Amino acid sequence: MTTYANSTRRYIFGLGCERGADWNEVRALAERAFHEVGIGSEQVLAVVSIDTRMEEPAIIEVAAHFRLPLRFFEAAELERETPRLKNPSELVFARVGCHGVAEAAALAAAGPDAELVLPKIKSGFATAAIARID
Repeated sequence: MTTYANSTRRYIFGLGCERGADWNEVRALAERAFHEVGIGSEQVLAVVSIDTRMEEPAIIEVAAHFRLPLRFFEAAELERETPRLKNPSELVFARVGCHGVAEAAALAAAGPDAELVLPKIKSGFATAAIARID
């Protein structure tokens, strides 16, 4: 498992969305998430999601907007994070093969000692979560 370490960037932004989600909606959700945690994008290490969204324009554009790298995980990797999820979903499992995308991706990228500082929040077509690297 690859984890990140940086003294000023201690947060991982997990993101999930429906196919074709509007990038402005996803950006607004990201801004809301950062505001709720009280951080700026300069404190975020990466945007992370499920590999089936590697070519999703909204995710790519949000990462570019905040000048953050992207990292994607396979569903099986995300499923291993299920015991740590605050909001596991059977519906998400039925659709993509893991019980959560935003929370699971944030935790997977942040490492085994990470914690969610923002459990999943939703907009109409997207979800977001933030984990902190300790």
